[in-house]
Amino acid sequence: MIEDRFYVVTGGPGSGKSSLIDALARAGYKRSLEAGRAIIQEQVSIGGRALPWDDRMLFAEMMLEREMRSYREAQDEKGTVFFDRGVPDVCGYLRLIEQTVPSDVSKAAEEFRYNLLVFVAPPWKEIFCQDRERKQDFDEAARTCDALEETYRSYGYDLVPLPLASIEDRLRFVIERIGRVLY
Repeated sequence: MIEDRFYVVTGGPGSGKSSLIDALARAGYKRSLEAGRAIIQEQVSIGGRALPWDDRMLFAEMMLEREMRSYREAQDEKGTVFFDRGVPDVCGYLRLIEQTVPSDVSKAAEEFRYNLLVFVAPPWKEIFCQDRERKQDFDEAARTCDALEETYRSYGYDLVPLPLASIEDRLRFVIERIGRVLY
């Protein structure tokens, strides 16, 4: 089944997810790009309003569209694919901002399935930093992680916390945990 080879790395902002995904790509695995950061960069550059500090619901709609597109594109890839967040992250974001998850978003999270093992980068104060796209403070990053964990569990996923360790150690941990070499 396709979803058996699709792995999600999720967690709050600034927890090292994207750095791990980058390391997995350097090791030869296929990967997706984080939708939220790309949308923020694009919207800022054009003066758009689909931003988490402007129109949160439009931002969520754009994230959902991009996550579903990433999933569909990955179906054409061979072998293991790592996703820098997944469709359920949109539901988690909506929960975080105390919005009702629309039925179409929930349906997408039910239909676009990933491997049951979901890697979670826990809040890590020592590496957390803000930047142009990441305006959340550490407390909000921790609340984001909590909302995402609750969301993924509600969709039947098993969470695997990543160790608070170097990128190389995290890379080894993930590869050992999935028990797959490149194929």
